[in-house]
Formats: sequence, C-alpha cells, structure tokens
Amino acid sequence: MARNWQLETDEVIKSLGGARKKLLLQCCCGPCSSYVLEYLTGFFNVSVLYYNPNIQPEEEYEKRLSWMRIVAERYPETVTFLECEYKGEEFDAVSLGLENEPEGGARCVKCFELRLRETARLANEGEFDYFCTTLSVSPHKDGQRLNEIGLALGNEFGVKWLPSDFKKREGYKRSIELSKEYGLYRQSYCGCLYSIEARK
Repeated sequence: MARNWQLETDEVIKSLGGARKKLLLQCCCGPCSSYVLEYLTGFFNVSVLYYNPNIQPEEEYEKRLSWMRIVAERYPETVTFLECEYKGEEFDAVSLGLENEPEGGARCVKCFELRLRETARLANEGEFDYFCTTLSVSPHKDGQRLNEIGLALGNEFGVKWLPSDFKKREGYKRSIELSKEYGLYRQSYCGCLYSIEARK
C-alpha cells in the first residue's frame, strides 16, 4: 500500500508543537515554489536552495532564478535565499548514457538524486533540522520516488527528510493560482534539453 506522504507531513508539523525549525528547501522554480512556500512558511524558517544544474540552456537557468528570487522576497521574515552557481556539467555527468531515456525514466531519477544529494549535504553542513524539495508539487513528478530518495539521503547525511507530496490537497492548483496572481513566468518544459524534445 502506497504511503500517504501528505499525512506524514501533517504528523511532522504536529510533532513540532509550534516550534519553528530550520528547513532547507530545494526549489526548482518560482511557480512550483509559490504554493510550497505559502504552505511551509507557516511552520518553518525556510532557506530556499536554488541548485538546478539540469536547467538548460544557462539563459533559462538565469531566467528561472530571477523569478525564484521574486517569490522568495514575498516572505522576508521567514525565508532566506541560497543561490548556487550554474554547474550544468554536473547534470551532464549524471545523465551520460541516459540520453534516450523517456521523460520520467532513469535520467530523471539521476537528476532527482543529484539535486537532493547536494541539498542533504548542505543541510548537514548548515545544521538544518530538515530538508525537502518543491518537486513533488508537479503532477509530472513521482512523489513516491522523490520521498524514497530523500529518506535515503537523510539517513546518509544525518539530517531529517521532510516527507511530502505537495500536489495533494490541490497544491498544484494553488500554485497555478498564485503564479497568475504574482504574474510569474511559467516555463513550458521541465528543465533539461531532453525535456524540451519530450514536450515537442
């Protein structure tokens, strides 16, 4: 039986007893982050981590970064912003040999692992209480797989993974509403050049 990750999020939040813990949140873009930040800032002090070496070309990376900053700035008291330099070669390395994989296949799993591994490493280094990602808000992303990767990396790096499936409870719908309200740029593909071809 599949786990209900949203209920597990509820359980973690309840266990906090009102205490605001530090959360490192890997964010892929402004639209996906809009709802997730609206939701999580009610319970955590969030540091947004913009680490997305999969986004191609670099101009697109910078465009999404600028919109991500705009969303984060809406929460000046509860959100800080951690920005990584563009490292497209790191995605190229993990996707080598997987160029012909379908969207959602093994190449995407490697991409999830790449981004969450860096998030877990930095969460450990920065002594965060939890780490997580906005990726599960998308109906195109495998929430089960994301949580499995997050839990494994949490064990490896000694930091708690916040279980989540942000598309639940109409989270994706809310992200669309907020994107319109904020006037955000909504990209037409996931990130890498392969996803552009898949969209076509």
